[in-house]
Amino acid sequence: MPEHPSSAGESHSQPAAASDPRLAFVYAEAVRGLQHQQNVVESLNTRAGNLIFATAFVSSLLGGRALLDGLGPWDWLALTLLFLIGLLVVIMLWPYYAYTFRFDPEQLLQDFVDQNPSGSMDVMHRALALRIKTDMANNWRIIQRLRMALQLALFLLLLELLAWLFAIGRV
Repeated sequence: MPEHPSSAGESHSQPAAASDPRLAFVYAEAVRGLQHQQNVVESLNTRAGNLIFATAFVSSLLGGRALLDGLGPWDWLALTLLFLIGLLVVIMLWPYYAYTFRFDPEQLLQDFVDQNPSGSMDVMHRALALRIKTDMANNWRIIQRLRMALQLALFLLLLELLAWLFAIGRV
C-alpha cells in the first residue's frame, strides 16, 4: 500500500494505532446519560407548567365557590397552600445556569488540540467521559431539588383541593 505524504512532505510509515472500542462505548454511554438528564430537566419543566394549570383550575373552580360565603379558616388554609404551590413552581421554573449539558469548544481546543496535538481519540474519550460523570453529578443535585419541589407541590395541591372542598362543605 503506498504511503501518503503529509502537507509537510513527510511520509507516515507507521499505521495509526487501533483505538479501543470500549472507550468509545463508555463515552457514548456517558453522552447518552447526559442527554437523559437533559430530558429529565425538560420533563420537570413541563410538569411544572401542568401544575400551574391544575392549581389554577382547582383554585378558580372551587375557590370561587368557597369564597362566596366569605373567608373562613379553610379558605385561609387553601389560599396559603395556593401561595406555597406558587412559590414551589417559581423554584422549579427558575432559570438555573449551573447545568452542564455540553462542552465548551474553546476548552476542548485547549485541552485536546493545543496542549496535546498528538493525543489519541482514546485519550479524548476517556477524559470526556470522566468530565461528563462530574457534570452529571453536579446536574443531579439541581434535578433532585426540582423533583422534591414538584413532589411537595403536588402534595400541597391535594391539600388545597381538600381545603376548598371543606370550605364549600362548611366542615
